[in-house]
Order: sequence, then structure tokens, then C-alpha cells
Amino acid sequence: QVQLVESGGGLVQAGGSLRLSCAASGRTFRVYAMGWFRQAPGKERELAAGISRNDDNTYYADSVKGRFTISRDNAKNTVYLQMNSLKPEDTAVYYCAARTGMIVNTARYDYWGQGTQVTVSS
Repeated sequence: QVQLVESGGGLVQAGGSLRLSCAASGRTFRVYAMGWFRQAPGKERELAAGISRNDDNTYYADSVKGRFTISRDNAKNTVYLQMNSLKPEDTAVYYCAARTGMIVNTARYDYWGQGTQVTVSS
């Protein structure tokens, strides 16, 4: 089992940047594919970005391509989400998640963090 703790959320103006971090503890971090999901009020949760356990495959939702970058540091048991050119529609609770296996682009993740709020003002 792995425990996930997100940090780095907050309030930012449109066009600004934030970097989210997710620290993992428990079983070996490097065996997990990692994802950042987000859920806006009244909307379904969606996978914004994902990264394979070996850092050789990434996924981005069309809505964040070119603006968000997911990365991981296996030595620090941490995954990051760099968010640039933020828009009001990026406002959501962002969740870090982990799953065993090779597939990144799926909603079927095994472990979840508690979420961190990102609010983008216009």
C-alpha cells in the first residue's frame, strides 16, 4: 500500500503558474504509474496527466496539453505537476493517484491522495 499527500495548491490569477507536489510513502514508489486527476464543482473527475513508472510514457488531457507538465523523481518518491498559463476553467480539486501496471491513461487507479484546491481567478 502507498500513502499520497499533495501540496502546492492555492489561488492564482489567470496566466499564472503553480507547481503541485505529491509525496508518496509506503511501498516502493517506482513500481507505480502516477496520475493527477482533477474535479471541478458539478463535473466528473478527469485524468489531467499521467506518467509511467519508468518515466517513459506520459499522458495529457487535451485541455492541458502544452500548459501542464508531469514529472517524477523516484529518488524522492515524489511526482510533480507544473501548471503554466492557468485558466479559470482549471479551477478544481487536484488529486494525486497511483496504480500498479503499465497503463497510464485510465480512471482505474488504486490509491488516492486527499486532494488540493487550485483556484484560478479571472
